[in-house]
Amino acid sequence: MTSTDHTGPTRDAAADLAAVTVRVPAKVNVQLAVGGARADGFHDLANVFLAVSLYDEVTAAPADELRVTCEGPDADKVPLDRTNLAARAAELLAARHGISPNVHLHIRKDIPVAGGMAGGSADGAGALLACDALWGLNSSRAELLDICAVLGSDVPFSLVGGAALGVGRGERLTELPVGGAFHWVFAVADGGLSTPAVYGEFDRLHEGVDVPEPVASPALLDALRTGDATALAGALVNDLQPAAVSLRPSLAATLETGTTAGALAALVSGSGPTTAFLAKDAESAEAVAAALIASGTCRTAHVATSPAPGATVLDQPFSD
Repeated sequence: MTSTDHTGPTRDAAADLAAVTVRVPAKVNVQLAVGGARADGFHDLANVFLAVSLYDEVTAAPADELRVTCEGPDADKVPLDRTNLAARAAELLAARHGISPNVHLHIRKDIPVAGGMAGGSADGAGALLACDALWGLNSSRAELLDICAVLGSDVPFSLVGGAALGVGRGERLTELPVGGAFHWVFAVADGGLSTPAVYGEFDRLHEGVDVPEPVASPALLDALRTGDATALAGALVNDLQPAAVSLRPSLAATLETGTTAGALAALVSGSGPTTAFLAKDAESAEAVAAALIASGTCRTAHVATSPAPGATVLDQPFSD
């Protein structure tokens, strides 16, 4: 499995950096097993993440103060204040090292906003790695992952990429082997879904029900290890899907359209409303995407492959 080398420039070299750009992937949850609500309001999870080749890019550049800008689809829906996980990542990293978080973070967005593909988490991980390189901090992988876990449950995986099993809230990761490439189509719905609202609906639907402890599926892990798309299709599961469809009933038509068009399997991605379709090959994925777009049951559809690497520093231009 691909892992990312987080080694950055030295502090002296960092002083000459004009900017640092980090590419960071979206994710799909090929298994999202959800336990009952805990006393702290969170849920224990067995969350099998798979990074996919749909990316945001976060560029960190020197500035007199912390500032966030964004471009791309639905950029107007991205908060540009300090509630943005990218801004929070810069603040946490700076505070840990006793420096000011003076940086301009520019997000080039291609991951759907509020779509269940961890776009905000990806931006947090991307900003963290970009700032670490820009400021020449050379933080260890363990230090970065610790900050990621503070930022949110999905942020550590955005840094790691590939495939991993997340337990607890999903932030404690064990990387998983993947034996081949998988082909996906992601159908983007109009509007987003609030993750807390979906979990709230999950709790409502399971009121009075004894929810079992979440465990990873051996069949699913084996399908990933062997690269068997057909076996993976038979093991896909998302315990949040009934809640997401309850809140957004139109997702049922999208799921049916994709499977009718030849997808091996379909599921809601994370808390939705993006839906994910596993295809047997690249040609089939293109056909499923075309059928989804033509159906009018989604706003657009993206073809992608997995696994994809985690947060990766791209070329770093140096100032003259």
